[in-house]
Amino acid sequence: MDYSKILSSNIQSVKPSGIRKFFDLLTGMKDVVALTVGEPDFVTPWHIRVAAIESLESGKTYYTSNSGLAELREEIAKYLNRRFDLTYDGASEIVVTVGGSEAIDLTMRALIEPGDEVIVPQPAFVCYGPIAEMAHGVPVYVETKEENQFKLTADELRAAITPKTKLLVLPFPNNPTGAIMTREDLTAIAEVLKDTNIMVLSDEIYGELTYGKEHVSPASIEGMWERTIVASGFSKTYAMTGWRLGYLAAPQPLAKQMLKIHQYAIMCAPTTSQFAAVDALRNGDNDVEKMRNEYNRRRRYLVNGLRSLGIECFDPEGSFYVFPNISQFDMTSEAFCEKLLYDYKLALVPGTAFGDCGEGFVRISYAYSVEHISKALERLEQFINDKKF
Repeated sequence: MDYSKILSSNIQSVKPSGIRKFFDLLTGMKDVVALTVGEPDFVTPWHIRVAAIESLESGKTYYTSNSGLAELREEIAKYLNRRFDLTYDGASEIVVTVGGSEAIDLTMRALIEPGDEVIVPQPAFVCYGPIAEMAHGVPVYVETKEENQFKLTADELRAAITPKTKLLVLPFPNNPTGAIMTREDLTAIAEVLKDTNIMVLSDEIYGELTYGKEHVSPASIEGMWERTIVASGFSKTYAMTGWRLGYLAAPQPLAKQMLKIHQYAIMCAPTTSQFAAVDALRNGDNDVEKMRNEYNRRRRYLVNGLRSLGIECFDPEGSFYVFPNISQFDMTSEAFCEKLLYDYKLALVPGTAFGDCGEGFVRISYAYSVEHISKALERLEQFINDKKF
C-alpha cells in the first residue's frame, strides 16, 4: 500500500523536529556528558506529590470538567494576578490543557484560516512553525540578532507584517537563547500592533525563570490584554514535566472557542495532575525560588566557564539555556556538535535545530548539576586545546 497517497499531504510536508534528529545520534552511545535536555533535573517537590497521592487514595479518579477543576482554574487566576498583574476569570477565561504545548495548538487551530500568516521570532523552540502549518497557516520567520540580545524589535516586527498577518508568537523567556523582553520592549511591540487585528500568542512557560529582572507578560501592557493568549504550564516552574499539565488564559470569546476544540480532541487534562497543580500553586512559592536560585548559580558558572575558554556568549536573563557563538571555530553548528559528540563524548544541540538563523550557535542547557556542567566544560576545553577544527 502506498501510504504517501493516503496520508494528508499537509502533514507529510511538515518537517520532523531538528532537536529529535540530533538526539537520535545519542542512541546507544555510552559515557556521553549531555547538556541537551530542556527538563529540570529536580524531582517534583514532595508536597505536590503527596497531594496527587491523596487524590488517588481518596478515589478522585474521575473526569473533571472540560476546562479543568474549578478550584485549579481559580488558583491559576490568582497566581497570574499576584505574579504578573494579569486579571482573568477562572470560570470562563482559563482552560487547563495537556501541557503548554496543547495551549499553543489550541490557539493556532482556533485562530488560523488557510493562508493566514504567523510571525515567529527565531531562534525559537521548534513547535510554533509546524503547528501553524498543521493548522494550514504560513509561518513567517523573523531573525532576532545577538547584538539586540535576541529580542524582537519593533522595526523587525513592522517589516514582517502583511495584510495576511493573523498572529504573532512571543516566545519569551526564550528557548534556546535565554532572551527576555522588558516592559519597554513590549510597549514598543504594542505600539506596532495598535490599530490592527493581529493576535498575540505569548508562550510564558519559563516566566518564573528570570534572573535579575522580573518577567513581564505582554498581556499586562496597555492595549494588549484583548489581543493576547497566554500559554503556560507547570513543567518548568514546578519540575512537573511528566505530569503533562498546562493552561491558557484568554478573553472569554477566545477561550470559549479553544475549549470547544479541547472538548472534542482531549476531553480533559489528567485529574491527578490537576489536584497536584492546585497544591503547587498554593504552597510551591518557596520551591520555585529555591530552584530559580540554583539555576542562576549554574547559569553564572556556565557562562563564566565558556568565557574563560574564549567562547563568546550572550548573557541569558531567562529560561535555563545559554546560546554561545561558535563561529570562531569555522564549522557549521551541526559539524561542531557532531565532532564534540563522536570525538569527545560531549552532547550539545546545534543552533540550527531552532531555525536556520541559529547557524553559528549551539544551545547548552544548564538544567543539570554544577558537577555535570564542570565535566562538560572540561571536555570542551580538551577539544579547544586539541585544535581539531
